[in-house]
Amino acid sequence: MENTKELTERSSQVERKHRDSFGMFDGYDSCSEDTSSSSSSDESEEEVAPLPSSLPIIKNNGQVYTYPDGKSGMATCEMCGMVGVRDAFYSKTKRFCSVSCSRSYSSNSKKASILARLQVAGKPPTKKAKVLQKQPLVAKLAAYAQYQATLQNQAKTKAAAVPVEGFSWGNYINSNSFTAAPVTCFKHAPMGTCWGDIAEGVRVEVPNTDCSLPTKVFWIAGIVKLAGYNALLRYEGFENDSSLDFWCNICGSDIHPVGWCATSGKPLVPPRSIQHKYTNWKAFLVKRLTGAKTLPPDFSQKVSESMQYPFKTSMRVEVVDKTHLCRTRVAVVDSVVGGRLRLVYEESEDKTDDFWCHMYSPLIHHIGWSRSIGHRFKRSDITKKQDGHFDAPPHLFTKVKEVDAAGEWFKEGMKLEAIDPLNLSAICVATIRKVLADGYLMIGIDGSEAADGSDWFCYHATSPSIFPVGFCEINMIELTPPRGYAKLPFKWFDYLRETDSIAAPVKLFNKEVPNHGFHVGMKLEAVDLMEPRLVCVATVTRIIHRLLRIHFDGWEDEYDQWVDCESPDLYPVGWCQLTGYQLQPPAPQSSRDSQSSSSKQKKKAKSQQYKGHKKMTSLQLKEELLDGEEYSFLQGTSDQESNGSASYYIKQEP
Repeated sequence: MENTKELTERSSQVERKHRDSFGMFDGYDSCSEDTSSSSSSDESEEEVAPLPSSLPIIKNNGQVYTYPDGKSGMATCEMCGMVGVRDAFYSKTKRFCSVSCSRSYSSNSKKASILARLQVAGKPPTKKAKVLQKQPLVAKLAAYAQYQATLQNQAKTKAAAVPVEGFSWGNYINSNSFTAAPVTCFKHAPMGTCWGDIAEGVRVEVPNTDCSLPTKVFWIAGIVKLAGYNALLRYEGFENDSSLDFWCNICGSDIHPVGWCATSGKPLVPPRSIQHKYTNWKAFLVKRLTGAKTLPPDFSQKVSESMQYPFKTSMRVEVVDKTHLCRTRVAVVDSVVGGRLRLVYEESEDKTDDFWCHMYSPLIHHIGWSRSIGHRFKRSDITKKQDGHFDAPPHLFTKVKEVDAAGEWFKEGMKLEAIDPLNLSAICVATIRKVLADGYLMIGIDGSEAADGSDWFCYHATSPSIFPVGFCEINMIELTPPRGYAKLPFKWFDYLRETDSIAAPVKLFNKEVPNHGFHVGMKLEAVDLMEPRLVCVATVTRIIHRLLRIHFDGWEDEYDQWVDCESPDLYPVGWCQLTGYQLQPPAPQSSRDSQSSSSKQKKKAKSQQYKGHKKMTSLQLKEELLDGEEYSFLQGTSDQESNGSASYYIKQEP
């Protein structure tokens, strides 16, 4: 497959040029080979720090690179101190890594050069700095590199002494033997549609952290376990030894396909712990990597492209009014993080009245959408667009599946079952209150509706969040009856007769079930749709066809949420790290204990409104919503092929 590269395909090409080399590993020689060519005879008398004798020499295309500052292959910028391939440096003298460094050095060399950084501000040069100024240039640079390395090591030692507060997916998965949902389950996430054959056994080139050298070096590692974007890696040569295994995000900037070091002139050095194991590392790599798979050469480019988002700041959209579900308002894109949008309602002067959702959410629409389908809309007090604001193009928004409402269709008063957007853990008895254009429906939850319809909510006819009468019964899901309904257990046949109503025809509902790939117990990162700015550690606890029961780790089951398998509010493990979004870890024990008290709060300092939602009157609920509680709907449509649904619905009674 194109997404992975067979190393043997490259070996035959390079072998024709170098008979003693192995394909993309051209130039990896063992430490037993002669090192006399690592520096020229003209510089043999200079006071250069000796190279560790245990390190392999790294060749590339016939050229020998010494480490770290030998003039035969590597160079150090005299301005910023960066070490790199000599041929890539600026000017004929190769003294600077870029034009800007060259100009900075020329204009203010005494104050800005790397040697000046060894001096204490406002004081005469130290004895060490004076000695450096008498040494040849290469020795000065080598000494400075060692000095910087010492400072870095001291900083690492100090940092290690401080307990790290935060959450580690790697430790969490390892300590509990969890399994994470694969990236391919999330088509809306970066690399979701082009993940390819990335799996256990794939080899990559990564920084070698088991090394005391002052400059970053690399080594080859294999994927031992995958958890979303995160991979547990083991350096080649460690065999069954897991002592230095480490987790990293496979889409990170330091992860490269095998062969990247050879083509980029980067040093490949075996980990210090295993340097003694082999005398010929090239032969070892030939044996271990023949036939192995690696990342495609354009992997980093694909990652970058998949993280480009069409929505831009200052775009205007229509979005659900979080204080009145029945209507939409104009909001402006304030920021975009990983495809998630922070929308600020246009009338918010201090920009604190906001709402978070994904750019593929069914809750956002282009300007003019509400008028086109007959949906309620709150007109803004702002008579004209603010400077710099512009309407988001209609083509950026998710397209819903076209429906044919000309024949048998939904009608006002029909009964159905629907996920309650104010309590996403419940599927409730509901009624179609209004039929809009283009297949949209206004729905109300029986027994808890406001008289003015201010708590109706909009779902599309193809939404996977609405179900025909009997769905919960056949799938053994607890159906929430109308508030105040006394005839329990609830029976649809009796309720329809008592209310003199009819059930919406089964054939009008979306019955498509894609091959989503989720399994019970899989870990993921999920939006708390009752507080949509939060992305939390979560688990799939039930799967009913395309419907997933999402549990937030560390919290009681009553906070679970029903979510569609294609919801843009679900993400692979490592998504927050990749995009820079803040991940909410599992609740600590103290928070779990507090849940048993009557005054416990919703997770992550969530407001009390949702907790008391079931016991509120319609008027109380309406008043509480005005305080700013955030909530959301679920993802709505699917164009994928159905896997069949023979037992999806029960037969309706006459």
